[in-house]
Amino acid sequence: MGRLAAVLFLRLSRACAPAALALVLAATAGAAGPWRQHAALPLPRSEVAAALVGEEIAIAGGYLAAGGTSARVDAYSPARNRWRRLPSLPLAVNHAQAAAWRGRLYVAGGYDGAGQARRDAFVLDRGRWRRLPPLPEARAAGGAAVAGDRLYVVGGVALQPVGGRTLAREAFSLDLRSERWSALPGPTPREHLGVASLAGRVYAVGGRLAGLDTNLDLVEELAPGRGWRRLPPVPGRRGGTGLAALPGLLVSAGGEEQGGTIEEVYALHLGRRSWRRLADLPSPRHGLGLTGFRGRVYAIAGGAEPGLFVSGTNESLAPG
Repeated sequence: MGRLAAVLFLRLSRACAPAALALVLAATAGAAGPWRQHAALPLPRSEVAAALVGEEIAIAGGYLAAGGTSARVDAYSPARNRWRRLPSLPLAVNHAQAAAWRGRLYVAGGYDGAGQARRDAFVLDRGRWRRLPPLPEARAAGGAAVAGDRLYVVGGVALQPVGGRTLAREAFSLDLRSERWSALPGPTPREHLGVASLAGRVYAVGGRLAGLDTNLDLVEELAPGRGWRRLPPVPGRRGGTGLAALPGLLVSAGGEEQGGTIEEVYALHLGRRSWRRLADLPSPRHGLGLTGFRGRVYAIAGGAEPGLFVSGTNESLAPG
């Protein structure tokens, strides 16, 4: 249901006008268009880390409704439309970075419950979490993706040795075979961006410099060994956003701005280097997990309003 329809719905509900209410419901029943609703995340959260692990979508950590930080990890099976618990993270984190490789879930960085950016990195392998060598520098509110046999941690906030935070200028790469980190130039410094990989390349979309009035429309592509280059900007500036990859497409959805959460969804056709608008997100959210799987994009969890709000909403779209 769109924002205008939602307002009408509430007004008519309060006025107790059944006939008019029925008309609004009939008119907005298909407002979600091609978006589908699925089983909700069992524990609503926001500022989660998400990754496709085999045939399941893992949702790790995040904020809880009362403001605490969670170590919980859940896995959603689109084929079964069911959730199951995975072992909790060794450390409760929000704004962490996650990706997967060969059936293993990797989670790096994030803020702990005290708001401190962390260097911790873990891998969930065969049902148990194992600590990895720490990140060279603390990272939170960035993104992660696997390209080839390397895990990239891109963008976000860095914690300086003297104290204080700054936007990260370096990205980090973990050789998934030797489990050694190395540093490389990052994209344009920013936090709360969307990061995904496709065909051996890493993409960074949107993000912001600080507050909700500093959202960006930047789109950058990393070809390993060649550095970053600019691509056509996303049509709508967005921070607190997600990015998902499907064959030949990047899908940008979610985010927050001064006027509220962002409902516009766009797809970048990489072959044509052009963006097109998709059906709006029925439940606009920021701090969500956005993941592509078998031709559909899944938008899970996140806050329905700017700030500390949580949800368990699970919606998917087939861009076509």
